[in-house]
Amino acid sequence: MDTVARMRVGVYIDGFNLYYGARRLCGRGAPGWRWLDLRALSHAILAGPGFSWPGATIERVVYCTARIKGAGDQSGQRDQDVYLRALKAHGAVDVLEMGTYVSRVATAPLAVADRRQRPVLTHPGWPLMVRDSQGADSPQATFMASVARREEKGSDVNVASHLLLDVLEQRVDAAIVISNDSDLKFPIVQARMRVPVGTVNPTVGYLAGALAGNAADGVGRHWWHQLRSAQIEASQLPANVGKITRPPGW
Repeated sequence: MDTVARMRVGVYIDGFNLYYGARRLCGRGAPGWRWLDLRALSHAILAGPGFSWPGATIERVVYCTARIKGAGDQSGQRDQDVYLRALKAHGAVDVLEMGTYVSRVATAPLAVADRRQRPVLTHPGWPLMVRDSQGADSPQATFMASVARREEKGSDVNVASHLLLDVLEQRVDAAIVISNDSDLKFPIVQARMRVPVGTVNPTVGYLAGALAGNAADGVGRHWWHQLRSAQIEASQLPANVGKITRPPGW
């Protein structure tokens, strides 16, 4: 009797891209999505309709994130620490790769987002108008805002590095990348030349154009998937992982 050869699948997750995408999909204040079992989510994605990789099994789950700094968010730092310990204790990840988390002050034009989340600059208009040095209305002026900004550094590089190392060293036969970061274009294109790649958009927005492609590129059998809130909510860790308890509100 013929048997289907096992296909080893590596899953490469941009932690902050997934977090903020899931927050938009499920609702920022809603419970039931933060305590995410990354291995269970990977299985749920792979088991979805239309993903024809016979014999596919999850071989490696690589989670790339950064530790929140407690100086500006002590409760967030505590909750994140609990979550990372739960992931490791439950075996929900094989590799936990940490970048850095930085806080800085940024100055930029005031803007709002359009329906595709692109910035649209805000201009003066009555009853709030800006006038130039001659006293004339200046409706094309821009408002500048100085804000505290927190961001992670290194997750995209770590995702790219683990993806390419595992593909080139033949540790995996296929890959799933969970991110909508266009900076990953080059490593994903290169991976597609060598193994089938599933690209998962965890955000509510459109797939980044740089991550698009053709299912037949390279070795072929690639696919693209928009993550759904139901998949996130159905892929939660147990409330108690050993002595580790899910934070309140999660």
